[in-house]
Amino acid sequence: MKNLKPVQVLLAGSAIVFTLLLIAFIAIRTSYGIDWLWVVLIPVVASVGTYIIFYVLMKRFITQKLKILYRSIRKNKMNEYGSDNFSLFDDVIERAEVETKRWNEARTDEINKLKEQEQFRREFIGNLAHELKTPVFSIQGYILTLLEGGLEDETVNRQFLERASKVTDRMTMILEDLDKLTKMEVGKIDLKLQHFDIVDLITDIFDELEMKAKKRKIKLKFAKEFDPIYVYADKSKISQVLTNLIGNSISYGNEKGETQIRFYILDNIVTIEVSDNGPGIPEVDIPRLFERFYRVEKSRNRNEGGSGLGLAIAKHFVEAHGQTISVRSTLKVGSTFTFGLDRGKKNLV
Repeated sequence: MKNLKPVQVLLAGSAIVFTLLLIAFIAIRTSYGIDWLWVVLIPVVASVGTYIIFYVLMKRFITQKLKILYRSIRKNKMNEYGSDNFSLFDDVIERAEVETKRWNEARTDEINKLKEQEQFRREFIGNLAHELKTPVFSIQGYILTLLEGGLEDETVNRQFLERASKVTDRMTMILEDLDKLTKMEVGKIDLKLQHFDIVDLITDIFDELEMKAKKRKIKLKFAKEFDPIYVYADKSKISQVLTNLIGNSISYGNEKGETQIRFYILDNIVTIEVSDNGPGIPEVDIPRLFERFYRVEKSRNRNEGGSGLGLAIAKHFVEAHGQTISVRSTLKVGSTFTFGLDRGKKNLV
């Protein structure tokens, strides 16, 4: 009975009515000698009439119930169910059960996503407040010191003003990166694609970060000597991605460690790996590493000077090129960031 369509139930009911009436009229014919035509005709007419009456009543009843149900679970107007085209030949009850189950699952997923978004919003606001609170308090402290007499002290006033200027620059960097990231999330990123040598670009970045690396005695090197490798991408944006990844490996890696760059070429894709032998990243933190302001507290110091948005921006730049960026890491072994770039139409190596 569970898998029967409404029309099948009606047909079964009509068949039962026909059978009972036929048995009754055969008994009556035996007693009163009624003609066989009437013995068959009356049960047929009665069963057909029963089918029509119950079809109309059942259609009206089910239609009304389904209208109420679909008004609750559908955002769009009803067109198939509860309309003049409604037919009991369809397994409407089972379909309603399936759609109700899907609606329930969709609402559950929607509620879970809303909870995640709310949690993310709270964390983002908290992280943003934390990022801005430290420099604001620093500036406030410098200004109060100057107002309370430090302004007249030539050995203090310039020093504190220079410190306040540096902290202001950090706040400006955070706000500019946040504004840049917001624009990327709401609109398309314009790419100025060109062919360029990725090996040469990374060599230039090594030169730019050499002083920073020397302070922590970290070696910047290629895993081996590479011939020029040409990619088809936005050079400026890829430079930002690599500067962020290499800079992070210096800031958060172990002193006297090293950062290595590797390349893998498969078909028309160049895969770039930035590896370090630093403290590594806990597995629980890896899925959230590219979120805005998210930091791995044990290994990432908020006082290093970054905006906390570098990885989020890097992710958007890489994805704008139609590629993905990922990370794998092992505690006390190190981390490896990987992303791909298209080689373009020129098959250059």
